Amino acid sequence: MAEQIAIFIPAFITLFVIIDPVGLAPIFAGLTDGTSVRHQRKMAIKGTIVGTFIMLFFAFAGEPFLGALGISMYAMRVAGGIMLFIIALEMVFEKRNERKQENAEKLEEQFDDISVFPVAIPLISGPGSIASIMLLMTAQQDNVEGQMIVMVAMVTVLVLTLIAFLLAVPLMKFLGETVSVVITRVLGVVLAALAAQFVLDGIKTAFLG
Repeated sequence: MAEQIAIFIPAFITLFVIIDPVGLAPIFAGLTDGTSVRHQRKMAIKGTIVGTFIMLFFAFAGEPFLGALGISMYAMRVAGGIMLFIIALEMVFEKRNERKQENAEKLEEQFDDISVFPVAIPLISGPGSIASIMLLMTAQQDNVEGQMIVMVAMVTVLVLTLIAFLLAVPLMKFLGETVSVVITRVLGVVLAALAAQFVLDGIKTAFLG
């Protein structure tokens, strides 16, 4: 039992810190601001499920897959950072809200599907979490039980992420529109910095190793 706990706790802490359910919750609320409750729940559930499958894929086939394509982890960091930066700009300058209003005028009750991008990837299964799960699984490559424990840790973190998503939206509504707008813009700036860090880390790793 002690051996299983020794595997589970580091894996859980690593993935919890990297995925950061608490930090993602208000970001999700900002991304789904102005949409229906049904749409928000659908994006939370669908995004988490898609993110889980992506994480599972890279956990068991990540290194061979990337190697076959000639793609390095630092290239993934740069690409993920650029995509995340675009979303951050939209949050800061409220372009998403403008686009949603334009779409609503054309097709009533139709909202953007953000479940795959950016919720599933790169927010949940981003370069950091993909690299982490690959490293954790590699560390247990000769231990099937150890790999299963890592999987349990990953699923636990993802379930907590889903719960955080579902609770974030009503909390943001409770805080009011003004506070919500301020938080969304501040988080947009934070996202932009996170995206820039992804790019910088990728470039640093590429040139300095």
